[in-house]
Amino acid sequence: MATVSSTTGTTGNEYLASLGTNNSSSASVTDQIQDRFLKLLTTQLRNQDPLNPLDNAQMTSQLAQINTISGIEKMNATLGKMLDFYNAGQGMQAAGLIGKYVLVAGNNLTLANGQSAGGVLLKEAADQVTVSVLDGAGNVVQTQQLGAHDGGNLAFSWDGKKSDGTQMPAGNYRFSVSAVRGNSKVEATALQLGMVNAVTRSGSNFLLDLGQAGQVGFADVQQII
Repeated sequence: MATVSSTTGTTGNEYLASLGTNNSSSASVTDQIQDRFLKLLTTQLRNQDPLNPLDNAQMTSQLAQINTISGIEKMNATLGKMLDFYNAGQGMQAAGLIGKYVLVAGNNLTLANGQSAGGVLLKEAADQVTVSVLDGAGNVVQTQQLGAHDGGNLAFSWDGKKSDGTQMPAGNYRFSVSAVRGNSKVEATALQLGMVNAVTRSGSNFLLDLGQAGQVGFADVQQII
């Protein structure tokens, strides 16, 4: 820890700027700064020129800087604890999704046992929402008119049949979505269905393993089915 060898002509600002990040004791950084500042201030008062005493405004400014540093450190410590609690709670919620189906951004559609499902995220209310199922070559297999819906998430199902009633084989398909309100287009995002197989942690975030659909962030889940 640096020692004060001379205080003549030294200001609080210069002293604060000279402080390093050396943590030689178990006291917090704020405690060290406050201790050093008080020693500096006491030495300055003891050695001040009677004909040119310390400026009260300057002293008040230095004290305010110390209080600001102390407040910031305490606030950071509090926010850190809150973040720890939040991450722990998020981890518990993410783990509770294992074995459940979720809707996330994507346009994959898996057909198995004559059943398949997906979803749409509407930015605002729409008069008509349309879903088109596509095969591997990009050909339209079936088109569904879902009618009017408010903004937000909505789910749909597909029985695996073409528009003419022909049953399609099990496998992977894709779909596209569109929506209109009057003569204007409404922003619509395709949502694919996936089952959560596992949860892994990545830094302060949690990733959900959706198997063939890959990994998605916990915060990216739009709906739990």
